[in-house]
Amino acid sequence: MSALQLPLQTERLTLRSHEPADRDSLLRFHGQANVAMYLLDEPWDAEIADQKLTKRLDNTDLNGESGALDLVVECDGNVIGDVQIWYTDRARAVAEIGWVLDPEYGGRGYAREAVAAVLDLAFTHYRLHRVAAQMDARNTGSAKLAAAVGMRHEASLRQDWWSKGEWTDTFVFGMLASDRTE
Repeated sequence: MSALQLPLQTERLTLRSHEPADRDSLLRFHGQANVAMYLLDEPWDAEIADQKLTKRLDNTDLNGESGALDLVVECDGNVIGDVQIWYTDRARAVAEIGWVLDPEYGGRGYAREAVAAVLDLAFTHYRLHRVAAQMDARNTGSAKLAAAVGMRHEASLRQDWWSKGEWTDTFVFGMLASDRTE
């Protein structure tokens, strides 16, 4: 397999590895309660932003030691989101994908463009067999995005996750390499 060439360019976006200078931009949207509402984390503060960024700086290649690739999404030089993909079973080429977009940039198709690019990378460069996305079932925007990029709604799990003081439901979406040729 050839080395991963970053950044990835889409029609309107640049997807690249995290840099120390991204901290404040990431904190701007990850620190919002309405963003963190459906995520596993509480809203970030400065200390959490430093911890998260330190970890993400090492996640530069899915086939690297961490088994993860964390990418910043840029539009016109502004950090507007991030997309992560990580192995859940490296030996069997199975991974999970997650994404966050700054609400200020919502509704313009940026998240769809970024996620589609990372899925393309997952199946063409990394030759993955399967990529899944799990999300809080109340996050209808993420569910619509998963469907829009061709992921299939595979499961609805009832009250399977204790998050922020309550039981929550989970949607599972998945895509197989063979789905992309159908």
